[in-house]
Amino acid sequence: MPTSLPPDAPVLVLATPGTTDGVAEEIAAVVRVDNPQIEVRLTSVSDLADSLPSGREAVVVPLLTWDDPAVLAEIGKAVAATGTGAAVTEALGPHPLLAEALHIRLAERGLARADRVRLLNVSSPVDAVILGTVGGERAVHAVQATAVLLASRLTLPVVAASLDSEPGVPVAAQRLRAAGAERLAIAPCMIGHEAPYALIEQAAAAISAGHAEPLGAHGAVAELVARAYGSQLAT
Repeated sequence: MPTSLPPDAPVLVLATPGTTDGVAEEIAAVVRVDNPQIEVRLTSVSDLADSLPSGREAVVVPLLTWDDPAVLAEIGKAVAATGTGAAVTEALGPHPLLAEALHIRLAERGLARADRVRLLNVSSPVDAVILGTVGGERAVHAVQATAVLLASRLTLPVVAASLDSEPGVPVAAQRLRAAGAERLAIAPCMIGHEAPYALIEQAAAAISAGHAEPLGAHGAVAELVARAYGSQLAT
């Protein structure tokens, strides 16, 4: 990300599939503080057309951890309808920073070692992690790379599973326990607006596991937003 930009630099438009309050608003605030040289706008995907600047370039960054085709199609239609030619980036994941943020969220709940280097010889609080996502089988496939990155950080088995469809978390838990992993944890691979929080709690209770918080306004999420914008400028 350039440290300075011309006054007419493209506007960064954060597009959330949910509402613009709560976690989306918090992420936008962090992006603004960390990147004061950028004009940042936050909008829901349904209101995107009204939020794109007229007569000025824009870069639309979807607040997603994977390339949800339904959301991206809606964004594409909104951009096409305005005729602004705004650029649309890919989702924020998979990326090592996403795996780092997931690791930290687990550690905050005591479900992972906080430091994978200095505490390498300390036994892990859990035997395996289920990377929970929403969006069915397509979402599970899309976050596989993030699961691999997280497994590398934790030196533990990590499998992706759906929180909102079958076969989901219970099937993943059954397979992990059959392989000898008794103590499980769920790491929600979502920003927080994609599904009700109760969905995570219910999934964890159903398999007697702990769970981390959604990624939310973690600094890594804000950094990934800025990187997506910066990469688009470079092209």
